[in-house]
Amino acid sequence: MTKKAKNFKKSKSGIYLSMGTTAFGALSVIKQARKAREESDTLRLLDAGVSAAAIITGLAILYRELKRLGDDDVLLG
Repeated sequence: MTKKAKNFKKSKSGIYLSMGTTAFGALSVIKQARKAREESDTLRLLDAGVSAAAIITGLAILYRELKRLGDDDVLLG
């Protein structure tokens, strides 16, 4: 494995990819919540809520890492 591929996870493009895949996981959580509401399944609805909180926390952590990498970037502020 090359050094560039090894450090991909800590690069801007790696973080963007991680954010995208994490946000994509929100689609399954939305489907799960809708199904739980239709079936009046409180336990599945609670599971969907916990999963949504995990996705939001994961995105916040990735955003923080992105800001650390892009301190000199004007657009990230």
